[in-house]
Amino acid sequence: MQFGLTEEQQMIIDTTRKFVEQELYPHEAEVERTGVLSPEIVKEIQAKAITAGLYAANIPAEFGGAGLDTVSWLLYEQELGRANYALHWTCVARPSNILCAGTPEQREKYLLPCVQGDTWDCLAMTEPGAGSDLRGMTASAVPSGTDWILNGTKHFISHADIAGFAICFMATGEEQTTKGKKKLISAFFVDKGTPGFTVRQGYNNVSHRGYTNAILEFDDCRIPQENMLGEVHKGFDVANQWLGATRLQVAATCLGRAKRALHLALSWAAEREQFGQKIGKFQGVSFKLADMATEIKAAELLTLEAGWKFDQDSCTDSDMAMAKLKATEMLAFVADEAIQIHGGMGVMDELPLERIWRDARIERIWEGTSEIQRHIISRALLRPLGA
Repeated sequence: MQFGLTEEQQMIIDTTRKFVEQELYPHEAEVERTGVLSPEIVKEIQAKAITAGLYAANIPAEFGGAGLDTVSWLLYEQELGRANYALHWTCVARPSNILCAGTPEQREKYLLPCVQGDTWDCLAMTEPGAGSDLRGMTASAVPSGTDWILNGTKHFISHADIAGFAICFMATGEEQTTKGKKKLISAFFVDKGTPGFTVRQGYNNVSHRGYTNAILEFDDCRIPQENMLGEVHKGFDVANQWLGATRLQVAATCLGRAKRALHLALSWAAEREQFGQKIGKFQGVSFKLADMATEIKAAELLTLEAGWKFDQDSCTDSDMAMAKLKATEMLAFVADEAIQIHGGMGVMDELPLERIWRDARIERIWEGTSEIQRHIISRALLRPLGA
């Protein structure tokens, strides 16, 4: 593994950081204050992101994206992660890679409009009663002639309000396992406006203001066979193949926010005076800075190593789980310490620290909780020993 950046990677970092600072930072206070990201702002920034070549950078070049390798993509995600989540996710969208798994006709209908900035996709897995137990989902799809009939409810579905369609994972059968019966899952494209498909406003969230979630309801929603993504009962196979790196994406955006928090804390410690000297001279502050920098470096190395291994086809679930676990828990620590260094000013909304602190909480829950990541890691350690 080469630890140095290529010229192209450095250019990606510089270009993305400049865009974030010039185009996203100025809108953060408004989005945080109102909890709303206006369509006018979205269109304005979206057009600039497309012109700058930053839009859909995660999608392979053959499908119209920038085709970044995984390490370069994670460096790009770090820079975007510095800003308010709603701003960078909506205005500099990265369509779900799972769209690449579709047939040529499905890619033309669903992937291309997302790459061109004409719409957004959303993924619908989580259910009110299932949580992390995705194989326990109850929302179902049953065959009816050449169609499928969908029934059930999904919730916590990010940005479903603006998405033109949803990629829905539904139970289509059962199989017997050593731990009892488990659902067989299939994936379907469901277009907004399809009869029987309703998108309702979701919950108010302490994290990521302006980034919405929704409740999806299916009531005898009929969709054609050609809307199935992948093969029947193979929905998780498609998801595992194409969505694995999303945990690395979470890790990378956490790194961006943590680095921003550390920068603010360093500047404050170098400028703020108490008892006749800069507060960075006090061990109580300087040691915090040292610990923050060390934790960030450890999380960054885990994340970039996993990204490098992903491109070598040698990345394991455990590699990605370690990166996600470390980066999300690191962000919570760094954000809290940065606020402590700032004292009372740290929790005032004049600075982004209180936002970074709030936003950090959801990262240990979505895309697999910290407990799920620890389960993946410990399972990988124990299985070779027969435990």
